[in-house]
Amino acid sequence: MSSTKERRAIRHLRIVEWWSGVWRWVLMAFGAVAVIYLLLDRGASGGAVMAVVLAAFIVAASLTGSKPLAIALFAVPGLLIPQRIGIGGGDLSVSDAALAAAFGTALLLGQRPYSPPLRRLLMLSLVYQFATLITVIANPYLANTFEWFHAWLLVSGALIVGWALGAAGYGRLALSLIVFTACVLAFITLVQAVSQYAVGNFGPAAPSWPISMHKNFVGTVFAFAAIIAYLNPDWVGWTKGWSRLAFWMLVAGTVASQSRQALIGLMAAVMVAVIRRSTSRRSRILILLLLIPAAWLIISMVVEQVQSQNQHNSVFQRLDWFREVYRFWREAPIFGHGLRYWYQPGNLPYQPPQGELEVLASAGVVGLAAFVVMWIGVLLVLWHIDPRFGTLAVAVVFSRLVQAQFDLFWVAAQVSIPFVIAGVCLGAMAREERRADAEALGPPGRALVGPASRGVR
Repeated sequence: MSSTKERRAIRHLRIVEWWSGVWRWVLMAFGAVAVIYLLLDRGASGGAVMAVVLAAFIVAASLTGSKPLAIALFAVPGLLIPQRIGIGGGDLSVSDAALAAAFGTALLLGQRPYSPPLRRLLMLSLVYQFATLITVIANPYLANTFEWFHAWLLVSGALIVGWALGAAGYGRLALSLIVFTACVLAFITLVQAVSQYAVGNFGPAAPSWPISMHKNFVGTVFAFAAIIAYLNPDWVGWTKGWSRLAFWMLVAGTVASQSRQALIGLMAAVMVAVIRRSTSRRSRILILLLLIPAAWLIISMVVEQVQSQNQHNSVFQRLDWFREVYRFWREAPIFGHGLRYWYQPGNLPYQPPQGELEVLASAGVVGLAAFVVMWIGVLLVLWHIDPRFGTLAVAVVFSRLVQAQFDLFWVAAQVSIPFVIAGVCLGAMAREERRADAEALGPPGRALVGPASRGVR
């Protein structure tokens, strides 16, 4: 048998083995979904979604013996799903459940020690947590305590998850899962937009099937994924054709959602990338010109709402909310009214639609000071690491901060996703540094050449 035929036979056997393995796991997942759905459909809200989540967890857990971070990898697409699941009186989003499962895996099975930049970010998160702990003590109710742990998980927990994946060599796969999942949602959004435009409805578009999502949520998620596709770091290694296709599909999805804060955040991230990357003058001019239509769209939507003088549109409604939240904060200016105060009877019944204003009303001046310190510190730490890894990290985190100036801040996926991405960048950088150190030391047992290795005769 010739060498060509042998290679074909070996390739054929590998393909058959791979397909048989895939088919086996697909059958296992389908069976798990069917059984769990039948068990939960009558006792849980969102039974179908709960069944899929638990089935994915079961399959990932069965792979943990050979792939220690399988649960964390399976959880990455789930970070982009805001659907609520619950059993009995519980209420939890898929994104939160995925992050919690991934965090447990990363904490137990992730690589140690953490790199100095990651440790600095975790310490900055602890500064905010300490300040808000005073708020928890001053406002003793259950939702306040739960949200304190939740906020830590969205920042520090997400960083640890991303770090574990990047340090273990799964950085490319983790980012690919985020971008691919976002592209699927963007495709569904564009189909929804076309169907709306066909009947004369030119309003915001967002997926209504298989899961209903809000336009601001999907717009923000598309912006995060578009930043990854646009930067396409060399250590990720996507082809230019794939990254460009993904970028423009995600930009189209963001525009179709008509999420102003997502478009502004995307523009801010692109500006950061243009400043930090060594691109040509022509490329910079081209990118800046591409920002003009996005800026025009945002300005035209705002001007149209102001000129309408409709007191119930988003612009005037936000102005009324800002005034109400300011008056409410003055009742407890130092430590605030507690995290998630809007769920407590007698308080303002809505979450403030602006990041610093939300923290001010929730945790007072003390919490706001710690919040500002945390964000300035995070951006400085990420700005000063190797641009090959730091540009993506600082761009996506800065994008989230900019978005929060125009909408809710402490929303599960919209906080955790950028910090997971930043953690992946830090983990991938640490992995490359370890590899470089190992190559510099050479193979184990190799003798040094030079006077220090010579015996004295």
